[in-house]
Amino acid sequence: MRILRIALAQINTTVGDFDGNVAKILNYIKKAKNFSADIVAFPELAITGYPPEDLLLKTQFIDDNLDALQKITKKIDGITVIIGFVDRKDDIYNAAAIIHDRKIIDIYHKKYLPNYGVFDEYRYFQAGSRCPVYLKGETLFGVNICEDIWYPEGPARTQSLAGAEVIININASPYHIGKAHFREQMLHTRAVDNIVFIAYLNAVGGQDELVFDGHSMIFNQDGIIIARGKQFEEDLIIADLELENTMIKRLHAPLRRQEIIKLDKTSIEKIEVPQLKITKRKFLVQAYQKTSLEPLEEIYSALVLGTSDYIKKNDFKGAVIGVSGGIDSALVAAIATDALGKENVHALFMPSIYTSKESIEDAYELAKRLGIKIMEIPINDIFNSYIASLKKFFKGLKSNVTEENLQARIRGNLLMAFSNKFGWIVLTTGNKSEMSVGYATLYGDMAGGFAVIKDVPKTMVYKLCKWRNKKSGELIIPERMFTKEPSAELKKGQKDSDILPPYHELDPILKAYIEEDKSFQEILLMGCEIECVQKVIRMVDRSEYKRRQSPPGIKITARAFGRDRRFPITNKYRGF
Repeated sequence: MRILRIALAQINTTVGDFDGNVAKILNYIKKAKNFSADIVAFPELAITGYPPEDLLLKTQFIDDNLDALQKITKKIDGITVIIGFVDRKDDIYNAAAIIHDRKIIDIYHKKYLPNYGVFDEYRYFQAGSRCPVYLKGETLFGVNICEDIWYPEGPARTQSLAGAEVIININASPYHIGKAHFREQMLHTRAVDNIVFIAYLNAVGGQDELVFDGHSMIFNQDGIIIARGKQFEEDLIIADLELENTMIKRLHAPLRRQEIIKLDKTSIEKIEVPQLKITKRKFLVQAYQKTSLEPLEEIYSALVLGTSDYIKKNDFKGAVIGVSGGIDSALVAAIATDALGKENVHALFMPSIYTSKESIEDAYELAKRLGIKIMEIPINDIFNSYIASLKKFFKGLKSNVTEENLQARIRGNLLMAFSNKFGWIVLTTGNKSEMSVGYATLYGDMAGGFAVIKDVPKTMVYKLCKWRNKKSGELIIPERMFTKEPSAELKKGQKDSDILPPYHELDPILKAYIEEDKSFQEILLMGCEIECVQKVIRMVDRSEYKRRQSPPGIKITARAFGRDRRFPITNKYRGF
């Protein structure tokens, strides 16, 4: 029986941290060798971290990446290693090095470069043209990178027809809601169509707005998952692949023979990789056949990982959050506590004359249940001094949004003072619904370093808070926060619904307009009122200038502001 033991090193690297990334890679090579693995693979651009963006325009960065590859190569023996890096020939390439016994056997260049959504690879890389397969003993395997596997007639097809029994696909594939299921369906299809094992390896960790969810998978020739990595955690997935089953199934596939006849044999390279003489070993019992996280846990885990990595990788000492007694700041506080530990999260409560008794009680109760420190600074005196300073200029004018926004900006200044003094990052608390329609104050509640729930619609905020309570088995987030009407509490009797449609009506319109690019008429067919849709579209379009000035935040939907959705600020088009 021919068995290939493969290891997938699902690791969390940091962009530009060559020393740290090299040390982690060498550590995981050692772990894979302890399992007597034949091959260990690392994610796309594991050496540089992903995405390196315009660092790729610096020649020194490319040099340092190549030096890091050589450091790793010199220490590899007794195992074949596949690792993502930036190759440089006539141009630069998103590449995978195939290394064995201190020697680079070959380098594969990514053929399909994504240039949509969050991806910008045509800006940096040249596309590859080769599609080799590698012979290790009696076993042929192929290597390709991320986008390559998404094309039915892409490298995986060519490599399998050339005889590859295993395709190793290395990735840095960012998370968004629903992507894991779509990805799994696609990989199932590739495995079945090509009668091949597919070892899909994904990176894990947070990088600015992006979160990589790991969730690596190995499919057999029948499209069945035989090993699955953890979600949102580092992991080493080890599996024994019984290759005879692939050959048996291929013998019963006459259509495949016709495809092989059409293949241009002169274009296929078969590159030999030295075979190790491994002593007797027992068949490895699979330990990684895990189910996926349920949807709300998946989203919450992405937010925790994205927050943790952004703060830790950027060397902040902790976080400070303006808690208001509302549901949004409660969710951000809970995520931050889970990400950093309660001792590293600080709540600042800044009441005004408009702050309700209920909000005061809820803010303190939340801090108590999370176990975080809460500090109180009333803003009335500061606000009055602002009003006194502006009195002669505003004489005869009615109070309006100007005075409301002054309160928000006072709070923003106080939060930033704590950030400057103690080295804490300010976590803003605005959700996607508010950011979409501009229901936020520049230099006020938008002031901060990281917008944790920037891509989380308001209706989902409630769902995530309920899930967090359920997970804890207790009301970490006070019950009243779910039932009281949302309000910014910047004037007497103020409610969000004074300006916005109810969130259960607003969020479907926003999803249709922002994430699905539906027209005005298509949104009306959803049962929405004409005046309501017109108002929402105007608010979304007019608020682009605000969003351009907001902090980065974690992408969880298929189309987030910033990296995904890029609209002009100066824009008269409305579509109605």
